Amino acid sequence: MQTRARKISPSLMCADLLNLKRDLDLFIDNDIEYFHIDIMDGHYVHNFSLGFGICQAISSYTDTPQDIHLMIDNPEDFVPLFAQIKSSIITFHPEVVYHPLRTIALIKRHGARAGIALNPAQTIESLKPLLPHVDLLCVMTVVPGFVSQSIIPGGIEKLRETVDYIRSNGYELEIEVDGNVSWENLPEMRDAGAQVFVAGTSSMFESGGDVQSNIRRFRSILEGGE
Repeated sequence: MQTRARKISPSLMCADLLNLKRDLDLFIDNDIEYFHIDIMDGHYVHNFSLGFGICQAISSYTDTPQDIHLMIDNPEDFVPLFAQIKSSIITFHPEVVYHPLRTIALIKRHGARAGIALNPAQTIESLKPLLPHVDLLCVMTVVPGFVSQSIIPGGIEKLRETVDYIRSNGYELEIEVDGNVSWENLPEMRDAGAQVFVAGTSSMFESGGDVQSNIRRFRSILEGGE
């Protein structure tokens, strides 16, 4: 797999699950860096999505790292389970746990990389004590829980401010953007400094689109095209 400064993380919740193997093969052949797996419990967000079974099946098929986003209550109860997925990144929402530093340590103790999510209503400063300890920060530009949302006004500016904050403080972590990463928003998100892009229904899996063509288009934009 090639090492790139900017990485694509297709949101498999948005994929055609009846043709998932076809799309996985395309992603593998095109050196897609991560697979974004949304885990929802119907409590923290009012929706259900993928689960451990699909993570396990994908892990048995490919070594591509899984970017596992726990949009759930009590994430610490499930870290040992999801950390079984080789080369995984486990991201949780720190506001749902009493002691997020313990949850980060738990993730790392089980051999996974640790990520935290920044919700639209939160400020990056509120997460300052956690940033030296994580490998990834997921900047949400929509409210967590549902696909096909429009970006929250000011979301890209917040992304830019977050990137500046991370860089100015010298934190060593990847900055991911998640939420309406559309063809229209993608160039601005790229220019704002995001490094990992969660690609869903407004780009990679757009209705009527061709995944192979969309991979090429996405790469072209990340490399400086429009």
